[in-house]
Amino acid sequence: MNLVKWNQNPLFNDLFEDLFETMPLYKNQRWSPAVNIKENDSSYGIEFAIPGFNKEDFKINLENNVLTISSEREEKNEETNEKYTHKEYSLRSFSRSFTLPKNVDAEKISAAYTDGLLIIDIPKKAEENNKLIKEIAIK
Repeated sequence: MNLVKWNQNPLFNDLFEDLFETMPLYKNQRWSPAVNIKENDSSYGIEFAIPGFNKEDFKINLENNVLTISSEREEKNEETNEKYTHKEYSLRSFSRSFTLPKNVDAEKISAAYTDGLLIIDIPKKAEENNKLIKEIAIK
């Protein structure tokens, strides 16, 4: 990355280059929301803290037992005055994928977005009682 050299001291320049390289403004990074994963006897739950979005902003897919939650939201603001025009553009996007266990009931997965919280409920399949109990006689 080419940054304007702030000072002739190489240590000073290296420090600021390292600082700017880690900032999303200068580096093409994806933002990732906080996530909680929980389990109880009947289901798994995934919760994302994502304020400021609409439910239409999210895309949730299940393919080959991999659940992917993603969003891409574009915001444009323009303010025009007699002497200037101020434009701002931002893009907030993320994508998270989770490999689901084999005991989930994929047909019953549901999601809800309320008050900045995206909650995905992943029910478990009813346990099949295929346990064979047999006493083996010793010959």
